[in-house]
Amino acid sequence: MTDRLNTEGLRYARAVAETKSFSAAARAYGVTQPALSNGIAKLEERLGDRLFDRSPRGVTQTAFGTRILPLIDRALDALDAVVAEAGRLTEPGEQKIRMGVSPLIGSHLVARAFSLVQDLPVPRDLVLREANMQELRAGLRSGGLDIILIPAVTAMPRFEHRVIDVEPIVVVSPGTTRATPVELEDAGKECFILVPDTCGLTTFTTQLFRAHHMPLRTYPGEAAGYQVLEDWTRLGLGSAMVPRSKLTSPEVPHRPLLNGGREVQISFEAVWNAGSPLAADLLRLADSLAAARR
Repeated sequence: MTDRLNTEGLRYARAVAETKSFSAAARAYGVTQPALSNGIAKLEERLGDRLFDRSPRGVTQTAFGTRILPLIDRALDALDAVVAEAGRLTEPGEQKIRMGVSPLIGSHLVARAFSLVQDLPVPRDLVLREANMQELRAGLRSGGLDIILIPAVTAMPRFEHRVIDVEPIVVVSPGTTRATPVELEDAGKECFILVPDTCGLTTFTTQLFRAHHMPLRTYPGEAAGYQVLEDWTRLGLGSAMVPRSKLTSPEVPHRPLLNGGREVQISFEAVWNAGSPLAADLLRLADSLAAARR
């Protein structure tokens, strides 16, 4: 059976297990949903049973899938580790650290990382890649990235984590003229414009409201980025919630978001593989980023 297993189908299955959605998994891999579904169907045929059940409530793992999917995950990690280590041994550029960053990461963090890699025992070059959360997580798993900087909104078991920064969340609303703080309970009465759930901001927003048992009222459309969020708030389509560093200018009218009088903050973390050949340097880099937190 194993000589007929297709790694593409295995990766599709892992993506569905992570996202709990065939459509989200297809978007993450840049394929159509029918192509992804077909790949998983072929895999299930070769394995002899279904991995997932689909219903109006969403995607769940079957009993068979619950047993098999962790094995698929470990097998893909092992295959990716072989490719990554072979690349390190045969390609130039061993002095580089390949860092992936979410679009939500502020430029101050990136600048700090560039400075700190020069202070490592062996100074290294930093090679950046900005991508959505799914791509960054996949790149770290495959060994294509050494470390990623992401909002701390989704767990990655078996990887090392270090919180490296926190940042206040602000609310941009139609007609705002003063920077008067707004409590979360009052902000919940507003309608929020969201961005695609790829950078981590929408995940943070939904988790924030869910944690406080509050409904999240949303505009039916979706903005492509932070500039669009501000433009649409000026049009009166709704409010927007963003980290303060993502305001296009400090002069943009905004209100600090409070919860019981305390600033609502989003945390950012460095994530890396403790088994990486660069693990010691990655730990030093992460610790230095955390120590330099503003």
